[in-house]
Amino acid sequence: MPSNKSVSDAPIVQFTNCRILRDHRLQREDLWVREGKILNPEKLFFDEKGSADIQLDCKDSIIAPGFIDVQINGGFGVDFSLATDDFKSGIDLVSQKILSHGVTSFCPTLVTSPPSVYHQVLPQINIRNGGAHGAGVLGAHLEGPFISKEKKGAHPEHCLRTFEAGAFQDLLATYGSLDCVRIVTLAPEMKRSSEVIRELTKQGICVSLGHSVANLSQAEEAVQQGATFITHLFNAMLPFHHRDPGIVGLLTSDKIPVGRRVFYGMISDGIHTNPAALRIAHRAHPKGLVLVTDAIAGMGLAPGRHTLGQQVVEIDGLNTYIAGTKTLSGSVATMDTCVRHFQEATGCSVETALEAASLHPAQLLGIEHKKGTLNYDADADFLMLTDGLYVQATYIAGEEVWRQDAFGM
Repeated sequence: MPSNKSVSDAPIVQFTNCRILRDHRLQREDLWVREGKILNPEKLFFDEKGSADIQLDCKDSIIAPGFIDVQINGGFGVDFSLATDDFKSGIDLVSQKILSHGVTSFCPTLVTSPPSVYHQVLPQINIRNGGAHGAGVLGAHLEGPFISKEKKGAHPEHCLRTFEAGAFQDLLATYGSLDCVRIVTLAPEMKRSSEVIRELTKQGICVSLGHSVANLSQAEEAVQQGATFITHLFNAMLPFHHRDPGIVGLLTSDKIPVGRRVFYGMISDGIHTNPAALRIAHRAHPKGLVLVTDAIAGMGLAPGRHTLGQQVVEIDGLNTYIAGTKTLSGSVATMDTCVRHFQEATGCSVETALEAASLHPAQLLGIEHKKGTLNYDADADFLMLTDGLYVQATYIAGEEVWRQDAFGM
């Protein structure tokens, strides 16, 4: 048989005895990887007359795309909203640790902060590919400070801002730079928000609606201007009302521009959203659901006091509150836990649960041609999981970057 060397010197790895999530269903076939990409075996056999250099027996595991977390405030003692001189080492620590949760890419998220924090932190966030060093960084998610005082949640009121006459210039002056920014959460009912949404969208930044008292028509107007996401649906927004369902009404609105899909984040930790509310959202608009952790610095640490930007928060079991109150402030749930809880709470298929943490966030960010999928030529970022959706191993660009010690191969 002719050698593979004619096309590439890189070894071809064949993952066998597995069920692959492809085309929305688990299929019993092998996964082929070369040079960090998913390979089409037909082209390999018929065009290159090639074969695998290495075969790996997956022992009947599920192989699914790596998880993408578009809202994570920190973890393991690291708070992305705190300006420190060694901020980069904090990003490195979190990106390394979340590999065990199945996260292969993420958006470090900053909650409402003073301009000085954005000016110091944002230049230290570098968009980069994942690898043995940790999950890839897709860009920052800036949640605030242009949000509603009434629905500020755990965001410090003294740092909230409104849009003045030069609305987009206000935003630029506050953040300092948009170079590494991927998502901005704002309240669409604020004056002059439409021009800001239009300008951010023009620059390829995803606009998310959240921490808001917007009614449905204000939310629909924001979507018509380019907004595509809802930050943690049901949390920090007007509750659903039958005469005006508010932002929640976007899930079934008939005013969404043709060809546009509105996505919405859900913190599926069993605390932020009642399982019945999770089921309602999922049944109303299944293709828009994006699982997020909204994890804070206390994720992975013992209960007690930790920070979330300018605030002190208290962890009590899985509950996280602003210290001295009963205001929820982020979560300590891991992404794999959220996926399992979502499947259990909704009774959805394994495929649906996995896609809510992989394909949907990739579609939201417009990167579904390379992330969140196991289609040919996509990045070989994937997980091996048990039938119960526990992560056994994490791969980035076809290389194993984390493995559960107890799982032998």
